[in-house]
Amino acid sequence: MSNADPVEIEKFSQLAHKWWDPNSEFKPLHEINPLRLGYIDRIAGLSGKTVLDVGCGGGILTESMAGLNATVTGIDLADKSLQVAKLHLLESGKKVEYRKVAVEDLAAERPGQYDVVTCMEMLEHVPDPAAVVAACAKLAKPNGHVFFSTLNRNPKSYLFAVIGAEYILNLLPRGTHDFAKFIKPSELAQWCRDAGLDVSDVTGMSYNPLDKNYSLGRDSSVNYLVACRKG
Repeated sequence: MSNADPVEIEKFSQLAHKWWDPNSEFKPLHEINPLRLGYIDRIAGLSGKTVLDVGCGGGILTESMAGLNATVTGIDLADKSLQVAKLHLLESGKKVEYRKVAVEDLAAERPGQYDVVTCMEMLEHVPDPAAVVAACAKLAKPNGHVFFSTLNRNPKSYLFAVIGAEYILNLLPRGTHDFAKFIKPSELAQWCRDAGLDVSDVTGMSYNPLDKNYSLGRDSSVNYLVACRKG
Protein backbone atom coordinates (compact mmCIF):
# COMPACT_ATOMS: atom_id res chain seq x y z
CA MET A 1 0.00 0.00 0.00
CA SER A 2 3.05 2.27 0.19
CA ASN A 3 2.77 3.41 -3.44
CA ALA A 4 -0.85 4.50 -3.10
CA ASP A 5 -2.49 7.78 -2.19
CA PRO A 6 -5.28 7.18 0.38
CA VAL A 7 -6.99 10.37 -0.78
CA GLU A 8 -7.11 9.09 -4.37
CA ILE A 9 -8.45 5.70 -3.26
CA GLU A 10 -11.16 7.35 -1.18
CA LYS A 11 -12.05 9.68 -4.06
CA PHE A 12 -12.85 6.76 -6.36
CA SER A 13 -14.45 4.74 -3.55
CA GLN A 14 -17.00 7.50 -2.99
CA LEU A 15 -18.06 7.22 -6.64
CA ALA A 16 -17.79 3.43 -6.90
CA HIS A 17 -21.53 2.80 -7.13
CA LYS A 18 -21.62 4.88 -10.33
CA TRP A 19 -18.90 2.99 -12.26
CA TRP A 20 -21.33 1.31 -14.65
CA ASP A 21 -23.67 4.27 -15.15
CA PRO A 22 -22.73 5.62 -18.60
CA ASN A 23 -24.23 9.00 -17.74
CA SER A 24 -22.38 9.44 -14.45
CA GLU A 25 -19.00 10.93 -13.61
CA PHE A 26 -17.54 7.90 -15.39
CA LYS A 27 -19.15 8.79 -18.71
CA PRO A 28 -15.76 9.73 -20.26
CA LEU A 29 -14.37 6.28 -19.37
CA HIS A 30 -17.33 4.58 -21.04
CA GLU A 31 -16.90 6.73 -24.13
CA ILE A 32 -13.15 6.18 -24.52
CA ASN A 33 -13.33 2.47 -23.69
CA PRO A 34 -13.97 1.30 -27.28
CA LEU A 35 -10.96 3.35 -28.43
CA ARG A 36 -8.69 1.92 -25.73
CA LEU A 37 -9.93 -1.62 -26.31
CA GLY A 38 -9.48 -1.38 -30.06
CA TYR A 39 -5.98 0.06 -29.68
CA ILE A 40 -4.88 -2.73 -27.33
CA ASP A 41 -6.46 -5.50 -29.40
CA ARG A 42 -5.08 -4.15 -32.66
CA ILE A 43 -1.53 -4.23 -31.32
CA ALA A 44 -1.57 -7.24 -28.99
CA GLY A 45 -4.38 -9.46 -30.32
CA LEU A 46 -6.26 -10.19 -27.09
CA SER A 47 -7.97 -13.45 -28.03
CA GLY A 48 -6.44 -16.34 -26.10
CA LYS A 49 -4.03 -14.09 -24.18
CA THR A 50 -3.48 -13.84 -20.42
CA VAL A 51 -4.09 -10.21 -19.47
CA LEU A 52 -3.59 -8.12 -16.34
CA ASP A 53 -5.47 -4.84 -15.91
CA VAL A 54 -3.70 -2.71 -13.30
CA GLY A 55 -5.91 -0.15 -11.55
CA CYS A 56 -9.02 -1.78 -12.96
CA GLY A 57 -11.54 0.22 -10.94
CA GLY A 58 -15.06 -1.01 -11.60
CA GLY A 59 -13.91 -3.16 -14.51
CA ILE A 60 -15.04 -1.28 -17.62
CA LEU A 61 -11.94 -2.11 -19.69
CA THR A 62 -11.33 -5.36 -17.81
CA GLU A 63 -14.66 -6.87 -18.80
CA SER A 64 -14.30 -5.65 -22.38
CA MET A 65 -10.98 -7.48 -22.75
CA ALA A 66 -12.53 -10.63 -21.28
CA GLY A 67 -15.25 -10.26 -23.90
CA LEU A 68 -12.60 -10.68 -26.59
CA ASN A 69 -11.74 -14.17 -25.31
CA ALA A 70 -8.83 -13.11 -23.11
CA THR A 71 -8.15 -14.58 -19.66
CA VAL A 72 -8.18 -11.41 -17.57
CA THR A 73 -7.18 -10.49 -14.03
CA GLY A 74 -8.06 -7.04 -12.68
CA ILE A 75 -6.32 -5.53 -9.66
CA ASP A 76 -7.07 -2.41 -7.63
CA LEU A 77 -6.67 -1.13 -4.08
CA ALA A 78 -10.17 0.36 -3.69
CA ASP A 79 -12.45 -2.18 -2.01
CA LYS A 80 -15.69 -0.54 -3.15
CA SER A 81 -14.61 -0.39 -6.79
CA LEU A 82 -13.66 -4.08 -6.73
CA GLN A 83 -16.99 -4.99 -5.13
CA VAL A 84 -18.80 -3.17 -7.93
CA ALA A 85 -16.63 -4.93 -10.52
CA LYS A 86 -17.39 -8.36 -9.03
CA LEU A 87 -21.11 -7.66 -8.80
CA HIS A 88 -21.23 -6.55 -12.44
CA LEU A 89 -19.91 -9.94 -13.50
CA LEU A 90 -23.20 -11.43 -12.29
CA GLU A 91 -24.99 -9.18 -14.77
CA SER A 92 -22.59 -9.51 -17.69
CA GLY A 93 -21.69 -13.17 -17.34
CA LYS A 94 -18.05 -12.40 -18.10
CA LYS A 95 -15.23 -14.28 -16.36
CA VAL A 96 -12.64 -12.09 -14.64
CA GLU A 97 -10.41 -12.67 -11.62
CA TYR A 98 -10.47 -9.57 -9.41
CA ARG A 99 -7.97 -9.05 -6.59
CA LYS A 100 -7.13 -6.35 -4.09
CA VAL A 101 -3.34 -6.26 -4.37
CA ALA A 102 -0.68 -3.67 -5.15
CA VAL A 103 0.96 -4.11 -8.53
CA GLU A 104 4.39 -4.23 -6.90
CA ASP A 105 3.28 -7.11 -4.67
CA LEU A 106 1.73 -9.01 -7.57
CA ALA A 107 4.96 -8.53 -9.54
CA ALA A 108 6.82 -10.36 -6.76
CA GLU A 109 4.17 -13.10 -6.76
CA ARG A 110 3.63 -13.59 -10.50
CA PRO A 111 6.67 -12.34 -12.44
CA GLY A 112 6.58 -12.95 -16.19
CA GLN A 113 3.04 -14.38 -16.11
CA TYR A 114 1.11 -12.17 -18.53
CA ASP A 115 1.01 -11.79 -22.31
CA VAL A 116 -0.54 -8.33 -21.94
CA VAL A 117 -0.43 -5.81 -19.07
CA THR A 118 -2.59 -2.68 -19.17
CA CYS A 119 -2.37 0.30 -16.82
CA MET A 120 -4.80 2.94 -18.01
CA GLU A 121 -5.53 6.33 -16.42
CA MET A 122 -3.70 5.33 -13.23
CA LEU A 123 -0.13 6.61 -13.32
CA GLU A 124 -1.22 10.20 -12.64
CA HIS A 125 -2.89 9.07 -9.42
CA VAL A 126 0.03 7.36 -7.61
CA PRO A 127 2.99 8.79 -5.65
CA ASP A 128 5.65 6.84 -7.60
CA PRO A 129 4.52 6.12 -11.16
CA ALA A 130 7.96 4.86 -12.21
CA ALA A 131 7.63 2.02 -9.69
CA VAL A 132 4.29 1.05 -11.23
CA VAL A 133 5.86 1.00 -14.69
CA ALA A 134 8.67 -1.24 -13.41
CA ALA A 135 6.18 -3.61 -11.77
CA CYS A 136 4.10 -3.82 -14.96
CA ALA A 137 7.25 -4.68 -16.91
CA LYS A 138 8.15 -7.39 -14.41
CA LEU A 139 4.69 -8.95 -14.72
CA ALA A 140 4.87 -9.23 -18.50
CA LYS A 141 6.21 -12.30 -20.26
CA PRO A 142 9.32 -11.92 -22.45
CA ASN A 143 8.17 -10.22 -25.65
CA GLY A 144 4.87 -9.40 -23.94
CA HIS A 145 2.87 -6.22 -24.49
CA VAL A 146 2.52 -3.46 -21.89
CA PHE A 147 0.15 -0.51 -22.34
CA PHE A 148 -0.16 2.76 -20.44
CA SER A 149 -2.43 5.76 -20.82
CA THR A 150 -2.10 9.01 -18.94
CA LEU A 151 -2.14 12.81 -19.26
CA ASN A 152 0.60 15.02 -20.69
CA ARG A 153 1.91 17.90 -18.57
CA ASN A 154 1.83 21.23 -20.38
CA PRO A 155 -0.32 24.39 -20.47
CA LYS A 156 -2.71 22.92 -23.04
CA SER A 157 -3.38 19.80 -20.95
CA TYR A 158 -4.04 21.96 -17.91
CA LEU A 159 -6.50 24.02 -19.91
CA PHE A 160 -8.27 21.03 -21.45
CA ALA A 161 -8.04 18.27 -18.82
CA VAL A 162 -8.46 20.37 -15.69
CA ILE A 163 -10.12 23.71 -16.47
CA GLY A 164 -12.12 22.49 -19.47
CA ALA A 165 -13.09 18.97 -18.38
CA GLU A 166 -13.65 19.67 -14.68
CA TYR A 167 -14.85 23.29 -14.52
CA ILE A 168 -16.35 24.27 -17.87
CA LEU A 169 -17.70 21.13 -19.54
CA ASN A 170 -18.23 19.24 -16.26
CA LEU A 171 -17.03 16.01 -17.87
CA LEU A 172 -15.28 15.04 -14.62
CA PRO A 173 -15.75 15.87 -10.93
CA ARG A 174 -13.69 18.84 -9.78
CA GLY A 175 -10.46 17.68 -8.19
CA THR A 176 -10.25 14.49 -10.28
CA HIS A 177 -6.78 15.43 -11.51
CA ASP A 178 -3.70 17.02 -9.97
CA PHE A 179 -1.84 18.79 -12.76
CA ALA A 180 1.49 18.38 -10.94
CA LYS A 181 1.12 14.60 -11.34
CA PHE A 182 0.63 14.72 -15.10
CA ILE A 183 3.39 12.94 -17.04
CA LYS A 184 5.23 13.99 -20.17
CA PRO A 185 5.65 11.27 -22.83
CA SER A 186 9.43 11.68 -22.59
CA GLU A 187 9.28 10.94 -18.86
CA LEU A 188 7.11 7.87 -19.32
CA ALA A 189 9.31 6.63 -22.16
CA GLN A 190 12.37 6.92 -19.92
CA TRP A 191 10.68 4.94 -17.14
CA CYS A 192 9.74 2.28 -19.70
CA ARG A 193 13.30 2.01 -20.98
CA ASP A 194 14.63 1.83 -17.42
CA ALA A 195 12.24 -1.09 -16.81
CA GLY A 196 13.37 -3.01 -19.90
CA LEU A 197 10.47 -2.03 -22.13
CA ASP A 198 10.75 -0.86 -25.73
CA VAL A 199 8.25 1.86 -26.63
CA SER A 200 6.70 0.87 -29.96
CA ASP A 201 3.94 3.48 -30.27
CA VAL A 202 2.63 6.71 -28.76
CA THR A 203 -0.88 7.72 -29.81
CA GLY A 204 -2.89 10.72 -28.69
CA MET A 205 -6.52 10.76 -27.62
CA SER A 206 -8.49 13.94 -28.27
CA TYR A 207 -11.94 15.21 -27.30
CA ASN A 208 -13.96 17.42 -29.62
CA PRO A 209 -16.35 19.53 -27.50
CA LEU A 210 -18.42 20.43 -30.56
CA ASP A 211 -19.47 16.92 -31.56
CA LYS A 212 -18.65 15.49 -28.09
CA ASN A 213 -16.60 12.67 -29.55
CA TYR A 214 -13.23 11.18 -28.65
CA SER A 215 -10.74 10.06 -31.28
CA LEU A 216 -7.23 8.65 -31.58
CA GLY A 217 -4.58 10.47 -33.57
CA ARG A 218 -1.17 12.09 -33.60
CA ASP A 219 -1.98 14.81 -31.08
CA SER A 220 -0.58 13.57 -27.74
CA SER A 221 -0.62 16.99 -26.10
CA VAL A 222 -3.39 16.07 -23.63
CA ASN A 223 -4.32 12.39 -23.30
CA TYR A 224 -2.07 9.73 -24.78
CA LEU A 225 -1.54 5.98 -24.94
CA VAL A 226 1.81 4.19 -24.99
CA ALA A 227 2.41 0.66 -26.31
CA CYS A 228 5.53 -1.24 -25.26
CA ARG A 229 7.15 -4.63 -25.76
CA LYS A 230 9.22 -6.35 -23.13
CA GLY A 231 12.70 -7.22 -24.34
